[in-house]
Amino acid sequence: MPRLEEHCWSCSCASRVETKHSSGANWLASKAEEMMSIITSVLSNAYGSLHDVRTANLIRRGLVLFTVGAFLALVLNLLQIQRHVTLFPEEVMATLFSSAWWIPPCCGTGAAVVGLLYPCLDSHLGEPHKFKREWASVMRCIAVFVGINHASVKLDFDNNVQLSLTLAALSLGLWWTFDRSRSGFGLGITTAVLATVFTQLLVYNGVYQYTSPDFLYVRSWLPCIFFSGGVTVGNIGRQLAMGGVEKPHMD
Repeated sequence: MPRLEEHCWSCSCASRVETKHSSGANWLASKAEEMMSIITSVLSNAYGSLHDVRTANLIRRGLVLFTVGAFLALVLNLLQIQRHVTLFPEEVMATLFSSAWWIPPCCGTGAAVVGLLYPCLDSHLGEPHKFKREWASVMRCIAVFVGINHASVKLDFDNNVQLSLTLAALSLGLWWTFDRSRSGFGLGITTAVLATVFTQLLVYNGVYQYTSPDFLYVRSWLPCIFFSGGVTVGNIGRQLAMGGVEKPHMD
């Protein structure tokens, strides 16, 4: 009988221990599930906030690039019109600013696309651009780009080939001085080719024309201008992607 009582007592104690263990495990599981739900909620909210911040930053950079591209296009196009490099119909010349209204929006859109692509391509290639990452360098790049455009209408050579070679050297010098990246060179070439083809189509359809065309319907130095413009806009886009934080440049 004592053995039977001991056996019953041990069974009841074991059942109580198992009950306590199971209730403790259930409590821990419920708490863990609650913590996981809280962490998931926090992470989803953080991801949503980060996504909103990135979207807002992307829109802000695009608007800045669009404004810069439209302004530069307006000024440089007026310079070429005054020097009679490009000719527009008389009804177009009578509009606002004596220029075609569609040129600044088109150039602004192109500048926004190219400027946003530069930092994206740097990130995709895993080669963050670290050469002369500061606003002072970007402003000097813009000044050189405007100077190249000014030289295209001011310099007088015996033929357009000499002018084209000179502007090509200046454009490569701009890339070497302010960029020196493979992605910058590749996107500059792509920008030059696509923009030149687009301009060829506009001239072919009689939207406007160039005086003394020597490269199908346009001037042979036009790709050089588009190349240097792509590099310049790309540097602006890269600097905007940094959020305005200046870093020491690497010579």
